[in-house]
Amino acid sequence: MAILELDLIDETEQLPEKEQQLVADVLEFAAGYLKLDEGTEMSVTFMDNAGIREINREYRSKDAATDVISFALEELGEDELPIIFEEDQLPRNLGDIIISTERANEQAAEYGHSFDRELGFLAVHGLLHLLGYDHMEKADEEKMFGLQKEVLDAYGLKR
Repeated sequence: MAILELDLIDETEQLPEKEQQLVADVLEFAAGYLKLDEGTEMSVTFMDNAGIREINREYRSKDAATDVISFALEELGEDELPIIFEEDQLPRNLGDIIISTERANEQAAEYGHSFDRELGFLAVHGLLHLLGYDHMEKADEEKMFGLQKEVLDAYGLKR
Protein backbone atom coordinates (compact mmCIF):
# COMPACT_ATOMS: atom_id res chain seq x y z
CA MET A 1 0.00 0.00 0.00
CA ALA A 2 1.24 3.48 -0.86
CA ILE A 3 2.30 5.78 1.94
CA LEU A 4 1.74 9.01 0.00
CA GLU A 5 -1.41 10.43 -1.48
CA LEU A 6 0.43 12.40 -4.12
CA ASP A 7 -0.93 14.87 -6.65
CA LEU A 8 1.37 15.58 -9.60
CA ILE A 9 0.55 18.63 -11.72
CA ASP A 10 2.51 19.32 -14.90
CA GLU A 11 1.89 22.95 -15.76
CA THR A 12 4.53 22.75 -18.50
CA GLU A 13 2.52 20.03 -20.25
CA GLN A 14 5.89 18.76 -21.47
CA LEU A 15 7.27 16.55 -18.71
CA PRO A 16 7.12 12.93 -19.89
CA GLU A 17 5.14 10.45 -17.80
CA LYS A 18 8.39 8.56 -17.13
CA GLU A 19 9.89 11.53 -15.26
CA GLN A 20 6.65 12.22 -13.39
CA GLN A 21 6.59 8.58 -12.30
CA LEU A 22 10.23 8.82 -11.21
CA VAL A 23 9.36 11.75 -8.91
CA ALA A 24 6.39 9.81 -7.51
CA ASP A 25 8.58 6.73 -6.93
CA VAL A 26 11.42 8.70 -5.30
CA LEU A 27 8.98 10.50 -2.98
CA GLU A 28 7.21 7.24 -2.09
CA PHE A 29 10.58 5.65 -1.30
CA ALA A 30 11.62 8.69 0.77
CA ALA A 31 8.30 8.59 2.66
CA GLY A 32 8.98 4.98 3.63
CA TYR A 33 12.61 5.67 4.45
CA LEU A 34 11.58 8.59 6.67
CA LYS A 35 8.76 6.53 8.23
CA LEU A 36 5.90 8.85 7.30
CA ASP A 37 2.38 7.73 8.13
CA GLU A 38 0.35 5.96 5.48
CA GLY A 39 -2.08 8.34 3.75
CA THR A 40 0.19 11.40 4.09
CA GLU A 41 -0.82 13.93 1.43
CA MET A 42 1.23 16.35 -0.65
CA SER A 43 1.46 17.75 -4.15
CA VAL A 44 4.20 18.43 -6.67
CA THR A 45 3.76 20.99 -9.43
CA PHE A 46 6.15 21.14 -12.36
CA MET A 47 6.56 24.48 -14.08
CA ASP A 48 9.02 26.51 -16.14
CA ASN A 49 11.41 29.23 -14.98
CA ALA A 50 8.93 32.04 -15.69
CA GLY A 51 6.25 30.38 -13.55
CA ILE A 52 8.49 29.65 -10.58
CA ARG A 53 10.02 33.12 -10.83
CA GLU A 54 6.55 34.64 -10.43
CA ILE A 55 5.86 32.50 -7.35
CA ASN A 56 9.30 33.27 -5.92
CA ARG A 57 8.67 36.99 -6.39
CA GLU A 58 5.17 36.90 -4.92
CA TYR A 59 5.79 34.68 -1.90
CA ARG A 60 9.49 35.10 -1.16
CA SER A 61 10.15 38.62 -2.53
CA LYS A 62 12.94 37.23 -4.73
CA ASP A 63 12.65 38.23 -8.39
CA ALA A 64 14.51 35.26 -9.85
CA ALA A 65 13.83 31.77 -11.07
CA THR A 66 14.80 29.04 -8.62
CA ASP A 67 14.85 25.26 -8.78
CA VAL A 68 12.39 24.25 -6.05
CA ILE A 69 10.02 25.96 -3.62
CA SER A 70 8.18 24.24 -0.78
CA PHE A 71 5.04 25.44 0.94
CA ALA A 72 4.71 23.53 4.21
CA LEU A 73 1.18 23.42 5.60
CA GLU A 74 2.43 22.44 9.05
CA GLU A 75 4.61 25.53 9.33
CA LEU A 76 2.94 28.46 11.08
CA GLY A 77 3.25 31.93 9.63
CA GLU A 78 3.33 35.09 11.69
CA ASP A 79 0.12 35.59 13.73
CA GLU A 80 -1.27 32.17 12.74
CA LEU A 81 -2.75 29.79 15.29
CA PRO A 82 -2.32 26.03 14.99
CA ILE A 83 -5.33 23.99 13.89
CA ILE A 84 -5.67 20.99 16.14
CA PHE A 85 -7.61 17.92 15.01
CA GLU A 86 -8.38 14.74 16.86
CA GLU A 87 -5.90 11.97 16.10
CA ASP A 88 -6.90 9.99 12.97
CA GLN A 89 -9.54 12.58 12.04
CA LEU A 90 -7.82 13.82 8.88
CA PRO A 91 -4.79 12.60 6.96
CA ARG A 92 -1.58 14.56 7.39
CA ASN A 93 -1.12 17.07 4.54
CA LEU A 94 2.50 18.18 4.26
CA GLY A 95 1.95 20.85 1.62
CA ASP A 96 3.18 21.61 -1.87
CA ILE A 97 6.45 21.35 -3.75
CA ILE A 98 7.01 23.36 -6.93
CA ILE A 99 9.85 22.30 -9.24
CA SER A 100 11.13 24.19 -12.25
CA THR A 101 11.85 21.47 -14.81
CA GLU A 102 13.65 24.07 -16.90
CA ARG A 103 15.99 24.91 -14.02
CA ALA A 104 16.39 21.20 -13.20
CA ASN A 105 17.57 20.59 -16.76
CA GLU A 106 20.02 23.52 -16.54
CA GLN A 107 21.42 22.29 -13.21
CA ALA A 108 21.76 18.70 -14.43
CA ALA A 109 23.98 19.95 -17.27
CA GLU A 110 25.85 22.30 -14.92
CA TYR A 111 26.54 19.57 -12.32
CA GLY A 112 27.26 16.85 -14.89
CA HIS A 113 24.57 14.38 -13.91
CA SER A 114 21.26 13.21 -15.36
CA PHE A 115 18.00 15.13 -15.47
CA ASP A 116 16.41 12.22 -13.56
CA ARG A 117 18.96 12.55 -10.75
CA GLU A 118 18.33 16.30 -10.53
CA LEU A 119 14.54 15.82 -10.45
CA GLY A 120 14.91 13.22 -7.70
CA PHE A 121 17.24 15.50 -5.75
CA LEU A 122 14.84 18.45 -5.98
CA ALA A 123 11.85 16.31 -4.98
CA VAL A 124 13.62 14.95 -1.87
CA HIS A 125 14.98 18.41 -1.06
CA GLY A 126 11.45 19.82 -1.25
CA LEU A 127 10.04 16.99 0.87
CA LEU A 128 12.62 17.60 3.59
CA HIS A 129 11.66 21.27 3.64
CA LEU A 130 8.00 20.23 4.06
CA LEU A 131 9.10 18.14 7.04
CA GLY A 132 10.77 21.14 8.69
CA TYR A 133 14.39 20.75 7.62
CA ASP A 134 16.28 23.80 6.40
CA HIS A 135 19.79 24.86 5.50
CA MET A 136 20.03 28.37 6.89
CA GLU A 137 22.64 27.45 9.52
CA LYS A 138 25.72 25.29 8.85
CA ALA A 139 24.68 22.53 11.30
CA ASP A 140 21.16 22.40 9.82
CA GLU A 141 22.59 22.30 6.30
CA GLU A 142 24.86 19.38 7.16
CA LYS A 143 21.95 17.48 8.71
CA MET A 144 19.55 18.15 5.81
CA PHE A 145 22.06 17.52 3.02
CA GLY A 146 23.33 14.38 4.76
CA LEU A 147 19.81 12.97 5.00
CA GLN A 148 19.11 13.98 1.40
CA LYS A 149 22.20 12.11 0.19
CA GLU A 150 21.33 9.10 2.35
CA VAL A 151 17.82 8.85 0.83
CA LEU A 152 19.01 9.37 -2.76
CA ASP A 153 21.85 6.86 -2.37
CA ALA A 154 19.50 4.29 -0.84
CA TYR A 155 17.10 4.79 -3.76
CA GLY A 156 19.96 4.48 -6.25
CA LEU A 157 20.09 8.06 -7.58
CA LYS A 158 23.75 8.72 -6.91
CA ARG A 159 25.77 11.50 -8.51
